[in-house]
Formats: sequence, C-alpha cells, structure tokens
Amino acid sequence: MSSKKRKKLTPIQQQYQDFAHAREPKRPILRNCFRAFLVGGIISTMGQGLMWFFMTYFNFDEKTAGNPTVAVLIFISILFTSLGFYDHIAQWAGAGTAVPVTGFANTIASAALEHKSEGYVLGVGGNMFKLAGPVIVYGVFSAFAVATVVVIIKMLGGV
Repeated sequence: MSSKKRKKLTPIQQQYQDFAHAREPKRPILRNCFRAFLVGGIISTMGQGLMWFFMTYFNFDEKTAGNPTVAVLIFISILFTSLGFYDHIAQWAGAGTAVPVTGFANTIASAALEHKSEGYVLGVGGNMFKLAGPVIVYGVFSAFAVATVVVIIKMLGGV
C-alpha cells in the first residue's frame, strides 16, 4: 500500500493492514520466474520447430513459414483450451503461457466457451471479442504510429 493511502487510514485500519501483511504468504518469485521461463521457452521452441518443419518439408522460405506456424500454434492453443489442458498449464506456469499468440488465442477461446450458453451470436460472438477488440485496435494504432515515425525518419534522410 502506498504511503499516501496509508496516511488516510485510521489507526485501527493501519493496525489491521500490518496484521494482514505479516500473515500474508510469501510468494516464491524465483520459482515462478523459472516456471514462466521454462514454459514460455517450450512454447517458443515448439513454434521454431514448426517453422523449421514448414521450411523443410513444404518449401516455405523464412518469411512465409511464419503464417502456417502461427496458425498451428493458435489451433493447438484453442484445442488445449477447449479440452481444459491450457488452464492447468497456465496455473502451473503463470505468465509463461502468455506468449502472445497462444495466450491471445486462449483468452478468446475461453471467453467463447464461457458464454456459449447465451447463444452463438450474442454469447460466443459478442463476448469473445470484448478482449480481442481493444487488443486489435491497440495493435493497429501502434503499427500506424511506428510506421509514421519510420516514414518521418526516412524523409529526414535517416536509415
């Protein structure tokens, strides 16, 4: 709790905050970081292996192999979410499952599964894009902003 908020508390509330803080379980930060690193690395290595597979057996080049790789990772993430495996992995690994493609696919699939009982249009369609909409808007805006900066730098004679 910040010192400004703490100053506004009554002495009884401050005493309770101290009491609660003393009994709060300590978080195993190092273990959590290791697990996140391990699972995030496994997901990323899987993606690299898929990319190598598409380049070797389907004659994709390095630029075009990314598209089917992402599609397969999204499919696996959605499949694991629908079977209930992804939640168990995420519970153990924490932020390691938030590798952008798989984590995003999991959140959309989870929202769709959660609201399936409300119908396919208003339940699944309406609720699964509550998270996806802002992420897509932010991504498009960020890409526009970065592209604008790059164009300005190039116009000024930069790289």
